[in-house]
Amino acid sequence: MTLYGLIGRSLGHSFSARFFAEKFAREGISARYINFEIPSIDKLHEIIECHPNLAGFNVTIPYKRDIIPLLDSITPQAQNIGAVNTVCIERDTCGRIKLHGANTDAPGFSLSLQNMLPQHSCNGYQALILGTGGASAAVEAALTDLGILSTYVSRTPENHHGAPCIGYDDITAEIMRSHLVIVNTTPLGTYPDTGSAPPIPYQLLSPRHICHDLVYNPASTRFMQECALRGSAVKNGLDMLHNQALLSYRLWSKS
Repeated sequence: MTLYGLIGRSLGHSFSARFFAEKFAREGISARYINFEIPSIDKLHEIIECHPNLAGFNVTIPYKRDIIPLLDSITPQAQNIGAVNTVCIERDTCGRIKLHGANTDAPGFSLSLQNMLPQHSCNGYQALILGTGGASAAVEAALTDLGILSTYVSRTPENHHGAPCIGYDDITAEIMRSHLVIVNTTPLGTYPDTGSAPPIPYQLLSPRHICHDLVYNPASTRFMQECALRGSAVKNGLDMLHNQALLSYRLWSKS
């Protein structure tokens, strides 16, 4: 039976294994998907060697960037983003292994966000990306492809991937008025820390704002609740998770 999995440090919050179990059962696919919690990315090769039927895996916090030096190849998009969330394992008849990295977070997020955007062109829109971790670069790449200019917001502001970055205390009323798309890429609000949320001036939100949280557990985060109270459109990260998972499986199965 073919095996797929998820590499990360703490995976108690992840829904990926359940998603793939349901997909495999529904479609009659002879495969399993399991979580691999490792304390360091250096343990990756042990996982691969101990599971000869492992054909591919996803990568999550905090290894999306750390895994890149361990790969034999990486797609141009993932190289540009600087983060990998999908790895295909190639094994030859001599037992040699090659790892090929890709990023399905960007197209997965793009598909999710497009359903929230107006039908007309979103050129001229501006976005605030909350956080500068591995997922943030994928979000910025997707927004750029959609014609949306981004500004990062971080507790330690500096330039990221050529895009400007400001601190949370630098978010003014004018910035909130001009940046109608807000994406939380931080883990704030993830179960069990459900009371936390990025410290943005929520009182300056309006029904014109589109607020997307990459967190999907819980289904309604405090960030989403605060945004919805001001009439803003909100969405969690489950749709993005499903999109990127399906795109990952296409790469693994070459379908």
